Amino acid sequence: MLLNSNQIQEIIPHRYPFLLVDQIISISEDKTEIVGKKCVSANEMQFLGHFPEKHVMPGVLIVEALAQTGCVLLLSKDEFKGKIAYFAGINKMRFRQQVVPGDVLELTVKFTKNRASIYFADVVAKVDGKVACSGEILCAVGD
Repeated sequence: MLLNSNQIQEIIPHRYPFLLVDQIISISEDKTEIVGKKCVSANEMQFLGHFPEKHVMPGVLIVEALAQTGCVLLLSKDEFKGKIAYFAGINKMRFRQQVVPGDVLELTVKFTKNRASIYFADVVAKVDGKVACSGEILCAVGD
């Protein structure tokens, strides 16, 4: 593990109950790809209502976990320290399997290009090596 949750909170502004990445396990040498983990627990707030009889992690929160993982990489760069990364878009997101309490999400974010302060990333969330969700996100870095 490269970063634990306390170290992640030194980089990004998210906090419980909305901090959705538990650890960072790798960052590529060229600083374009990052892999994080999210341990899904029945104790999380979203399961009070989604769904009380059959817990399923909302897809939008899986996408948010991917975005937060990418934020760790962007905001750890010297030029972005102290800034905030915002969602700028979501493209071609596909959900292939449900994520439930007890699952461990492996969150891979690979930045592919940028235009001005907009950063594009291919993202994949896996559980036990199987793709749960994949697509593209766009992030904007601002104050």
